[in-house]
Amino acid sequence: MKRFLIILLFPLQLAAQPFSKTEIARWGKQAANITIIRDNYGIPHVYGKTDADAVFGLLYAQCEDDFRRVEMNYIEKLGRLSEVNGEKDLYNDLLIRLVIDSADAIKDLAKAPDWLKKILNGYADGINYFLYKNPQVKPALLHRFQPWYPLLWTDGSIGAISTGGITTGELKNFYSGKDEAIVKKEFIEPETTGSNGFAFAPKITASGKAILYNNPHVTFYFLPEVHMVSEEGLNAYGAVTWGQPFVYQGFNEHGGWMHTSSEADISDAYIEKLTKKENDWFYEYDGEQKPVTKKLISIQYKTATGFETKIFNALFTHHGPVMAKRDGQYVSVRHNNRDTKGFMQSWLRTKTISFADFKKTMDMGANPSNNTVYADAEGNIAYWHGNFLPKRDPTYDWSKPVDGTTSATEWKGYHTVNESVHMYNPQNGWLQNCNSTPFTVAGKFSPNKNDYASYLAPDKENFRGINAARVLDKEKKYTLDKVIAAGYDTYLAAFEKLIPALVRAYEKNAFPDDPAYNQIKEAVAILKNWDLHCGENSVATTLAILWSEKLLPQIAREKSAGANAGLVEKTNEFAVTASPNQLIQPLFEVTKALISDFGKYQIPWGEINRFQRISNDIEYTFDDNKPSLPVGFASSTLGMLPSYISRTFPGTKKRYGVHGNSFICAVEFGPQGPAGKKVKAKSLLAGGQSGDPNSKHFFDQGLMYSKGQFKEVLFYKEDVMKHVERKYHPGQ
Repeated sequence: MKRFLIILLFPLQLAAQPFSKTEIARWGKQAANITIIRDNYGIPHVYGKTDADAVFGLLYAQCEDDFRRVEMNYIEKLGRLSEVNGEKDLYNDLLIRLVIDSADAIKDLAKAPDWLKKILNGYADGINYFLYKNPQVKPALLHRFQPWYPLLWTDGSIGAISTGGITTGELKNFYSGKDEAIVKKEFIEPETTGSNGFAFAPKITASGKAILYNNPHVTFYFLPEVHMVSEEGLNAYGAVTWGQPFVYQGFNEHGGWMHTSSEADISDAYIEKLTKKENDWFYEYDGEQKPVTKKLISIQYKTATGFETKIFNALFTHHGPVMAKRDGQYVSVRHNNRDTKGFMQSWLRTKTISFADFKKTMDMGANPSNNTVYADAEGNIAYWHGNFLPKRDPTYDWSKPVDGTTSATEWKGYHTVNESVHMYNPQNGWLQNCNSTPFTVAGKFSPNKNDYASYLAPDKENFRGINAARVLDKEKKYTLDKVIAAGYDTYLAAFEKLIPALVRAYEKNAFPDDPAYNQIKEAVAILKNWDLHCGENSVATTLAILWSEKLLPQIAREKSAGANAGLVEKTNEFAVTASPNQLIQPLFEVTKALISDFGKYQIPWGEINRFQRISNDIEYTFDDNKPSLPVGFASSTLGMLPSYISRTFPGTKKRYGVHGNSFICAVEFGPQGPAGKKVKAKSLLAGGQSGDPNSKHFFDQGLMYSKGQFKEVLFYKEDVMKHVERKYHPGQ
């Protein structure tokens, strides 16, 4: 029997319908129950009678700060970027429509428990009230927000979409009917994922209280800093992803949570045997021919003269959407990219009051893309590697597409939290994860890799993980400031073997009459005497980082380290096997380019590595002729804990930061003196809270950020009231 479905979004005129008098009156009445206090850094402290009030106020405040980013996040998750950006985003939209179905989100809202409906209505009402009160704000597309929108995006992570390794290029090839060459990048800078999370037990802190260090690495201005409080037990502080109603990286009085991106296997690609009979498709499964489900997906895209529509005839097996054709074989994807239970888990964790309570939220098993680092007022520290973890037959290699024609490759249920790779209160007193293997999370007290199926933790070790373990083992009396200092360690472990290899190659192969060798003589000497710590005034840092950027594609091609080797193993192997020319020629090219751009190659890192914010464009713009700040930090790829990924842009010779440390926070849990306070924290935000270039909070944390200088967190209302810049109800 033919299965035929049509996926269409609500008509545009419905999305843009005017707000009714009844709605406006209701919003105004609710706004009277909400107070927003902006502190001296522009951070919104939102106080509401109910949780829904707090959400209403939070979204109103987010829209005040940066409505454009709030809107664009939902345009993306609706699969409608093409209506704004044109045909270039057509297949990005198709990918989203294949793995996130808005019809399912609408159904989930209808059957949601009352408390969740109130939260979701508070979300939509807060944004819509902002749009009503601020007619000067012109949405790019969404003139009315719906309460089911957050159920499209149930994970707060920047890298939450998982496709089993299928790329947008492969998707385009399959659904466009073209077979365009896909160039596989030999090395990809991790610009969309990353983070460092540390937890310290009372036994190694000066105060005898647990401390959490929260350091997500994401694109700049992706996370604002917020505080939301209600009379229903909510009091959460931290970072929220633009447009989401829960604190994603943060803490309350009882404990704190932070997330690092995980490679725990949560989606799988299946090789399908598809055949077409007349107009119908079938696929083989356990010796039978089953009908393929077809869905028409209609996507509008902007053109120079208006809009056009592209209709895709999408194919689905019971595993999921067919998304590619590799070597003549159809590939489908099973995934969990939209899970209302995941949204509930993200909300409920912000209200947990104990370790046992927090573990109950983890038992929901609906966090699909992240690891969790935790510390609390009871003195517990904990780590969980992933959370949504399907059970699989371990005899298959799940890192590659598996046979989709047999039930042997079906998921066998889901792992419990106790079956996941996790660690509670290790003997050494600290935990760390830097998007690295969980088998070094607590040094020598870490979980044993042999106790777990490989698909539960395929993550490789990285240079940040190596550096973190080295740094954290040094101190036995941590304070907030010492934790921050550890988080800002500038050692670049990637060069431990690369620099000596370069020096050996140069010294053994130097030719006095060769101008190229003479040109880099001083550069080699500078690197030979370098302590491997990057810094604003360091010439060695400039040379090493630019040199490494030329080496990384070669390192990625390194085969002798083994098929499953990660960057650490490949780098160390390359240092041994590289020819003198592979090491020396890139350094010569670096010095030549620096001389061409700046007249000499002896350039301190801070002179060319800059922090600048001159517009709020989502597509970054930079200008060498406008003010910027020197930054001494570098890419996390090299082992840098305070990550700062920078690059040049069209028209610039200097490099500008775009990704890395975003929201950074250190928090200590437990009684804080006679005043009855239970937490003490310090934080820092890249640039500033506001997206308005005319606001004093657009870049008021810029200098602090460039130096790693933190501010005191105002968690208690009596402290907030000492630093009030503005106090108001939404709409005032």
